[in-house]
Amino acid sequence: MLPVLLIMVYVVHAHPGEVGMLTDLPNVLTLSRIAAIPLMIALVAIQTPGADIAACLVFSIAAITDYFDGRLARSRRQQSELGSMLDPIADKLLVGAALMMLVGQNRLSALGLYPAIVIMLREILVSGLREYLAGIRVGLPVTRLAKWKTGFQMGALVLLLLGNTAAGMIDLSFLRVSFVGEGMLWVAATLTLITGWDYLTAGLRHAATSEAHRSSVTE
Repeated sequence: MLPVLLIMVYVVHAHPGEVGMLTDLPNVLTLSRIAAIPLMIALVAIQTPGADIAACLVFSIAAITDYFDGRLARSRRQQSELGSMLDPIADKLLVGAALMMLVGQNRLSALGLYPAIVIMLREILVSGLREYLAGIRVGLPVTRLAKWKTGFQMGALVLLLLGNTAAGMIDLSFLRVSFVGEGMLWVAATLTLITGWDYLTAGLRHAATSEAHRSSVTE
């Protein structure tokens, strides 16, 4: 809850006119995704099958809100700069926390570590690009391939957080969820490389255009 409280305090003091936006349902869903992170971390740290099932459920519910917050914002016409800022931050915090907990608890194989690294590096790359492009008032569109990446990524993390032992408790041991989860993580990492390259080239193209425009103005 601490990150959510800090965000609320910042908005109240720095942008009092946007306080009401915090209570809009899309933003509440986004903030709930951030608030779920400490609970998920605590459950994974317990290292029991029951806690793993609970962590999987918490992550799954949080991941589902990522779909509904954007959909509700559009249908209710409650899109805002605050929501646009918080949504990708919430996604990256949730995914990053899940990956770090899986690595820290040795729940990924030696090979499974590599797609996790690729995904984390891509998130840092895209965050840097978005920050730069925001300065020149250019946005990075979310492509259909990026949505597929997100789907495989979230599905992989759900299975990996569940784990084989917890899956056995709910009669899913036949799925070998950890093996399937790592396979999906590799697919997500592959899509991550493709979309990351697309975003990087788009960012470089906009940067070159902006620099050329700046040079023509100063001449």
